[in-house]
Amino acid sequence: MTDTPPLRTAVPPSGSMAAGPAVEGPAWVPTRALGRTVLLTGLLLVLGVALGRVDLVLLAAPFAVGAAIGLRRMPRSAPEVAIEFDDDGTILVEGGSVTAGLTVTNPDVIPYDLVVVRTRTSPWLTLEDSDRPYGITVETDGWASVELSGEALRWGRHDLGPAAARVAACGGLLACRPVVTPARGVRVYPETEPFAATEAMPAAAGLVGNHRSRRPGEGGELAGVRPFAPGDRLRRIDWRVSLRTRDLHVAATLSDRDAEVLLLLDVLSEAGASGGVRGSASVLDTTVRAAAAIAEHYLKRGDRVSLLEYGSSGRRLRPATGRRQYLTVLEWLLDVRADDSDRVPDNHVFGVQHVSSDALVVVLTPLVDPRAADMLAGLTQSGRYTVAVDTLPAGLTPPRRSPWTPLATRVWRIERENVLGRLREHGVPVVEWAGAGSLDLVLRDVARLASAPRGR
Repeated sequence: MTDTPPLRTAVPPSGSMAAGPAVEGPAWVPTRALGRTVLLTGLLLVLGVALGRVDLVLLAAPFAVGAAIGLRRMPRSAPEVAIEFDDDGTILVEGGSVTAGLTVTNPDVIPYDLVVVRTRTSPWLTLEDSDRPYGITVETDGWASVELSGEALRWGRHDLGPAAARVAACGGLLACRPVVTPARGVRVYPETEPFAATEAMPAAAGLVGNHRSRRPGEGGELAGVRPFAPGDRLRRIDWRVSLRTRDLHVAATLSDRDAEVLLLLDVLSEAGASGGVRGSASVLDTTVRAAAAIAEHYLKRGDRVSLLEYGSSGRRLRPATGRRQYLTVLEWLLDVRADDSDRVPDNHVFGVQHVSSDALVVVLTPLVDPRAADMLAGLTQSGRYTVAVDTLPAGLTPPRRSPWTPLATRVWRIERENVLGRLREHGVPVVEWAGAGSLDLVLRDVARLASAPRGR
């Protein structure tokens, strides 16, 4: 696992423990032990009276007295069950350790003889022995807890719970109805893969950031030397050139401007099986981790980053800068899901109207659905600076269902290569995601095309 970068995920909210909902009807009910005691006592008394045998009556007396002593003080309130999540001010990333606890509180004056507590967990939270029940005892006006520890295997919003508890009191003669507390959400943030792009952006339109603009103005990038003009600052005078030419010359600079980066996530299809942080990666795994890495890189450089889903929902995150935007990006990525809807995405949402003309559009797509290729071609034809990142896992093969499966897979791959070739002919660069430096060569070519003069 990589070192935690300065810009990281937000701390999960430290809310109070959620108590179980109120139980309808009487909370405490007789157990089978109480039923057997009453039955045996009554039977012995009836037989003793009917047969006139005092010994049977004396034999029934201990059962009756024991039940009376056990029930002399009956509990009045139900136990409280809570799910605790130990965040201790840190964040939870893929591969990080998870510490949780199930707490049972006794608000009554009657001690609990036995508490059986059990919980459900998400398959991506591997808590030790979380699938078995635990037996504990709770004293009067006290509490007891069961600690569960494990590991978070995959990004997303996972449920810890619901948890249920069954309590026995009064010597096992009474039992509480199962008290169930709702599940508690655990946010696991994606592990950002190493990424760095050293090439310049194709266009920049803001007033901050580290990318060089093609427009002259106040900045730190030298654009050349020009004759002095009214309004130029004296500190910009280049005395070496001025003494040589005997005319005042000033150093011209390019303004420092930020760039807008739009991360367009293709969620039309999912392929491959996710094996967690140390297993195989599916399309969504690669897409989410790559988006987090690219957003972190450009936000550190002061650029504006926005996100958009290519699917029926068309979820969008507005462009912004800074650490707050990075935390918002990670929260937004937790809700990325494969689009199972049959609705056709509205291409107008992903076209000219909602994409800035100066934005760099990075499309993360497996290029499995033909609509994704049409969307890429449309963005390029509209004059947007578009880069396609192939997120299809390498060596992905479908499960063998018939003798024709390998042949069909080969034909599909040939058709996909043809689609990639047609996209490159339309001027859409396609590059496979490979971490650091994945987009350097592509961004260099895009920046050169952007700086070239355009015909009218």
